[in-house]
Amino acid sequence: MLNIVLFGPPGAGKGTQAAMLIQKYNLIHLSTGDILRSEIAAKTALGIEAKQMMDEGFLLPDEVVIKMISSKLDQHKNAQGFIFDGFPRTTAQAQALDILLAEKNTAISMMLALEVDDEELSKRLLLRGEQSGRADDQNTDIISNRIKEYTLKTAPLKLYYNTQKKFHSVFGIGSVEEIFTKLCALINQ
Repeated sequence: MLNIVLFGPPGAGKGTQAAMLIQKYNLIHLSTGDILRSEIAAKTALGIEAKQMMDEGFLLPDEVVIKMISSKLDQHKNAQGFIFDGFPRTTAQAQALDILLAEKNTAISMMLALEVDDEELSKRLLLRGEQSGRADDQNTDIISNRIKEYTLKTAPLKLYYNTQKKFHSVFGIGSVEEIFTKLCALINQ
């Protein structure tokens, strides 16, 4: 089973590359935001619990997110693999995910990190903001804070997966096809 943690700062091209990887390798996209929204919409016990916490202004504890991921994995037992998008975000979450996957007789195959310099990220996000109308992609202060937050929180994850020899850095500047080719080369090793 091919299980990929896809990482990169806002604007690095994760969404574009994830869609192409999902298509090529027949993977299931596990976006914690999407899972959360579907659990809430389906009014599952986890969705109700999550909505209540969020309505009270609390962040979801890792245990709740892990339960949601576990449920999604169980729904796709015969999948070729998964792309994890937006999770894990901390070392504690990565450790919890490793435990969960071990219980299901699988593991993370690799972490692919799209590396793009801050100046290029800002340009991309501002352009995306113009095209999409997203307010968070139109404010340079917000963009700068998002990039800093990503850098601070994900640096330990890179070390975590590097220690396991699963971390792979990919230069995320070039054509979509060039970057995709680099990602596929790492997956096919």
